Amino acid sequence: MIFISYARTDRPRVAPLADALTAQGYDVWWDALIEGGAGFAATIEAKLEAADAVIVVWSATSVASDWVRDEAAHARDRKRIVPVSLDGTTPPLGFRQYHTVDLSKWRGSAEAPEMASVVAGIAGVGMGSPVSAARAAQGGIDRRKVLMLGGGAVAVIGGGLVVFNPFGGGRSANSVAVLPFANMSGDKEQVYFSDGLSEEIRSALARNPALKVAAPTSANTFRDKTADAKVIGSKLGVAFLLEGSVRRAGDVVRIAAELVDTRTGFSKWSQSFDRQMTDVFAVQSEIAGVVADALVASVVGVAKAIGGTTNVAAYDALLKGRAIYKSDNGEESDRAALAQFDAAIAADPNYADAYAGRSFVLGAIANQYAKATELHNTYNSAIESARRAVALAPDLAAAQLALGYTIYVGRLDAKGARIYYDRAAKLGAGNADDLLLYAIYCSRTARLKEAITAANRAIDLDRLNPRAFRTAGLVEYAARNYSEAIRLARQALSLNPGIRNANGHIGNSLLMLNRLPDARSAFLAEKSDLLRLPGLAIVEHRLGNDPASRKALKDLVSTLGDSACYQQAQIFAQWGQNDKAFAALDRAHALGDSGLLIALVDPLLDPLRKTPKLSNLLTSLNFH
Repeated sequence: MIFISYARTDRPRVAPLADALTAQGYDVWWDALIEGGAGFAATIEAKLEAADAVIVVWSATSVASDWVRDEAAHARDRKRIVPVSLDGTTPPLGFRQYHTVDLSKWRGSAEAPEMASVVAGIAGVGMGSPVSAARAAQGGIDRRKVLMLGGGAVAVIGGGLVVFNPFGGGRSANSVAVLPFANMSGDKEQVYFSDGLSEEIRSALARNPALKVAAPTSANTFRDKTADAKVIGSKLGVAFLLEGSVRRAGDVVRIAAELVDTRTGFSKWSQSFDRQMTDVFAVQSEIAGVVADALVASVVGVAKAIGGTTNVAAYDALLKGRAIYKSDNGEESDRAALAQFDAAIAADPNYADAYAGRSFVLGAIANQYAKATELHNTYNSAIESARRAVALAPDLAAAQLALGYTIYVGRLDAKGARIYYDRAAKLGAGNADDLLLYAIYCSRTARLKEAITAANRAIDLDRLNPRAFRTAGLVEYAARNYSEAIRLARQALSLNPGIRNANGHIGNSLLMLNRLPDARSAFLAEKSDLLRLPGLAIVEHRLGNDPASRKALKDLVSTLGDSACYQQAQIFAQWGQNDKAFAALDRAHALGDSGLLIALVDPLLDPLRKTPKLSNLLTSLNFH
């Protein structure tokens, strides 16, 4: 039975939702079915407790309703919550980690995409299909379109795929994590190849909109697989694990792959492949196709790889470049990654993925290491590579994202970058890393609803990735939800105590809450000078410790110089020295300081917020 929780004033808009679900065969209960009286509350409580799924209808009215919040909390604790939003309202704190279906544009059709999302959410909390054999025989749903898969059902309804989850506990039956394939070559230098191959298979699966594929950061946590499949499945929230091994000897590669059911711990499918290296592209697609067939019973296939290559040398260089770039060991490793991407392009001048990778690395080098005299040419080269990637593969999410990022950071052009970020978000909806970059962009351009949605989706895909929680905290900070920002940053630290910037972000939120001693402690724990020193300069000033405050500013200037012009502006704004703040902002603008990209939503600039000078600066940055 489905219980619908809502605010009474929303009843006219909730009625079509109840009708649409009833029409699809669900047993729906909402309080419009009973009259008030002595047994009213008791009846609601009994129905809520018995519900297999609880649809919580958020709206501008219901978020303020204690009754709806209580029902939502009960459903959340029972892992039965399916949130929807009638008018685009963001759920209240405590409920934002759940994907919310937006019904603001829904017009009541049971076949609309919004309803397919609601039905998928119902399945995701463990409620089975409402379809009976009798109804199928009567033509309600074609029997040939109801397929069994591992104890669950997949139905095509109104042209959309709906997966009915047989597990419960939030694990949808079409969810899978690809663990890093073991390198069995006896050569540690070949790890990049086994990792890269597993990542290519994961990417192939993620292109299938019918599958929920855990992001690599979370999956890589279990590289050594010391835990059993049931434990890993529970932690990642997936129904299946794909694991395997790679043995490469010269031009021959042997790949063993196995699909494991995390509910039982038993293998669902396993196979070995012996191929020449020239066939490695075919075999990775073959593995992804078999896994997709096992998960969705051939309702849909794996989308064709976009932006790839058939050149083994180019592919090998790309995998090396990605592995080096992800090692994040500073300028030397970034330039080594750039050399590999260049080698991939030299081997295949039409390799869009390699151009996108080259663009990202150049952007990172420009943003972090390039001298002021090198910035223009380095960013130009990054943009040129991104444009080439887009020209070769317009539907490659990484290409669109690379172009958006380089225009945004390299040109300080927020508005000009939007079309590419939005396109990347649609193309890369199953990729957590793409979603995190999109969330940051949206938060900095005051598109806070989109930012929160993207960050929550990334966490759902990559629930053991500290960067996902850190980014979600930044989004909440930009939205002035400081307590939630602190919670998320602390979650990032619990996953990785050494993660950079998280303590500084906590300090900024505590500063905004005027919890000054706690803010000082957080800033002192931060390793990044760009966050620690400005934070200390501000908090010590508020505490009346002017010598310590001035020392922090002096250390910032002596350590980072013009690289911290924007941070100097933050300090002066908080000190009430507006003229100095604007002088620092002008200097930052002249140098192309990417710190300016947070100016639109930065709480530390709020003392300047209503001044014409700041408005003019934001206009020059093409925010408006």
